[in-house]
Amino acid sequence: MNKISQSARKGFTLVEIMIVVVIIGLLAAMAVPAFNKVRQTATEKTILNDLRQLSAAADQYFLENGGVAEVPVATLKTEYVKTLNTSRSGETWPTTISRTATKITVTYGPDATEVSVDR
Repeated sequence: MNKISQSARKGFTLVEIMIVVVIIGLLAAMAVPAFNKVRQTATEKTILNDLRQLSAAADQYFLENGGVAEVPVATLKTEYVKTLNTSRSGETWPTTISRTATKITVTYGPDATEVSVDR
């Protein structure tokens, strides 16, 4: 009888298992926001890199085509930019890039939102 009670005492108690589960839950709760922040930062950097590539391609297009003041982004994507990461959901790509002597204007999407930057 003593041998049976010894083998029954070798396992973990319910309280010990619950404590381990709570600790794992706390660690996961701390890790998930950090992971989301890193993912958001990586997405922002990728978008910024894509826009730099589009800007460089637009500059090249404007140099090659002289007096042209506007270029469709579709032209840049096919002829001047090797690859762009377009797999992000919810991202709106520009439709045209225009330039004057002092400004570069980017037009976005169906509502024709414009963003201008001084040169």
